[in-house]
Amino acid sequence: MLDIAEELHRWTEEGRAYAVATVVTVGGSAPRGPGAALAVDSEGTVIGSVSGGCVEGAVYDLCRQALQDGTTVLEEFGYSDEDAFAVGLTCGGTIGMMITPVGARAPVRTVLGAALAAAVRDEPVALARIVRGPDRLLGATVLVRADGTGEGARDGGFGDHPEAARTAVAEAGALLEAGRTGTVELTEDGSHCPGGLTLLVEVTVPPPRMIVFGAVDFAAALVRAGKFLGYHVTVCDARPVFATRGRFPEADDIVVDWPHRYLRDTPADPRTVLCVLTHDAKFDIPLLTVALRMPVAFVGAMGSRRTHEDRRRRLREAGVSEEELDRLRSPIGLDLGARTPEETALSIAAEIVAARRGGTGAPLTGSGGPIHHDRGPGGTRAA
Repeated sequence: MLDIAEELHRWTEEGRAYAVATVVTVGGSAPRGPGAALAVDSEGTVIGSVSGGCVEGAVYDLCRQALQDGTTVLEEFGYSDEDAFAVGLTCGGTIGMMITPVGARAPVRTVLGAALAAAVRDEPVALARIVRGPDRLLGATVLVRADGTGEGARDGGFGDHPEAARTAVAEAGALLEAGRTGTVELTEDGSHCPGGLTLLVEVTVPPPRMIVFGAVDFAAALVRAGKFLGYHVTVCDARPVFATRGRFPEADDIVVDWPHRYLRDTPADPRTVLCVLTHDAKFDIPLLTVALRMPVAFVGAMGSRRTHEDRRRRLREAGVSEEELDRLRSPIGLDLGARTPEETALSIAAEIVAARRGGTGAPLTGSGGPIHHDRGPGGTRAA
């Protein structure tokens, strides 16, 4: 449910009663992964999505019913052979759903409210909920913060199961540190034996960074694409006449500095994307020498194939190893036949998504392979 945190936080602050349907399991070609949510308030207002449209109507009705009954329920949807457009997934997959009512005075509301508030503030937080187990524990919830502390186990429904709560906190903390949503098998006594309880851990972390080097026209289009993909986008250029807010109004940060010096001194992590658009050796070589030795998700550089070969030669002369050079994606972007800055930005964004999710970049038509991949940021498994 953290994917709709902003709207749910507002509903919580306004005192609305609502029910949340959360995807907890998927099988086959399902359109949304675990953690995707749809919520309905007492007036019938709906936010979010759990299937891209296939089962939204049925889930809406289940949420309205849960608000009346006050009971957490599980429901599974799959493909309907008799009628592909009946209540089922026309894509052929299955999804398991947990529908949780959150009344105005529900004890779990405090825990959920704290998690939603943290997510809205872009604070790292994990929300762990029991999504399979005995009825008395179904929906039990605990909040885990970046320092490893857990909150709300008793209000969240763990009740007389402190061992299970402690294990839930530990497991959620590990997934939060890894920055990924996932499920964990445990038992009521807190051990890790499968077959008793299934814990869904939803994780939200601050947006990943995209740093665009080179304040050129292509950069302006790439900033817009990066924001669309959910990145915190920084533009860096050593030339103050080009690196201005007027030219890049949608960038989160604009930095006037030598690119290699800025990169050397700025935080980066395995989700960070670096796009070098300067195609000028005096900027590129010192910058890429630093970039290719950092634990980031993606390093790409713009330029012709001749520029690329000259760049590789210069980087070798600067001491960059072949293994480090193999990390460089150049010329940057997928082959879309792009010409305009907007088309070029699209090709770059497409390559970033493919690298992030483990895609091939090949057309889906006639490929026969899976449509959805399960690699997340940094190549980790993600929901």
